[in-house]
Amino acid sequence: MGLMERTFGLLFGNGGNVIKDTVEVFRENAEAGSARSHSVQMEAMRGHSEEFLVPRQGAFDRVMDGINRLPRPALALGTLSLFVSAMVEPLWFAERMQGIALVPEPLWWLLGVIVSFYFGARHQVKAQQFQREIVSTMAHVPQVMQNVAALRKMRASSVGAAATGQDVRLAAAAVAPDQNPALDEWRRPA
Repeated sequence: MGLMERTFGLLFGNGGNVIKDTVEVFRENAEAGSARSHSVQMEAMRGHSEEFLVPRQGAFDRVMDGINRLPRPALALGTLSLFVSAMVEPLWFAERMQGIALVPEPLWWLLGVIVSFYFGARHQVKAQQFQREIVSTMAHVPQVMQNVAALRKMRASSVGAAATGQDVRLAAAAVAPDQNPALDEWRRPA
């Protein structure tokens, strides 16, 4: 009984818990970790609150506060305006989107990192093969240039947009007045 009592006392009691101490070498004590995390967060909050203790009365401070508030609404309104422009002026929108198709993927990753860090997210970018992406993107340039040229030819304001070419019947049909019963009825005397 004495040997068992001493063994259990060594492992679980008598001033020191060998199992607990051994486990804490490999795994953090959750309660102690939570207390450390709480103290770090409280210090950060205290430091952050000290920034606002100084009254901001200068024009520079007000301008900088206003600038800091601009990116979120600008991104939201810019995105909505892209949807509106796609509906109102589809050819203009399609030309711009062809230009965006030329942006290499690493640049999209960089934009994503900048935006995500700005909005407080933690984003870690894996190594990209930059040169390979640029070469694959540059391979799309001839197709994009053809697409832009085709889109510009579709504009109603471009010269020859409604050209009939050598087709005489089509040229005659283009200038012949159409039958419009509503217009004919409106022109009839009452």
